[in-house]
Amino acid sequence: MSIDKDISNRIEKVLEEIRPYLREDDGDVEFVRFEESTRVVEVRFLGNCKACPMSRMTLRAGIEKFILRSVPEVRRVEEVK
Repeated sequence: MSIDKDISNRIEKVLEEIRPYLREDDGDVEFVRFEESTRVVEVRFLGNCKACPMSRMTLRAGIEKFILRSVPEVRRVEEVK
């Protein structure tokens, strides 16, 4: 298994732990990609999360915090449309 694939699998595992909380409000998050050269994860909000005024806080204080703690190779998490 490649390093990139291993990192992607660990990111997906973290997102699976977060998803139930997002789904309580009919939202979700999709893993788009991990850019190894910049160490940035790209995610896309789905459902109610797309238009939620709290999505920025959810991204930084929730999703990014958990990913950085569980996957130290990641430097930042960014939302893509």
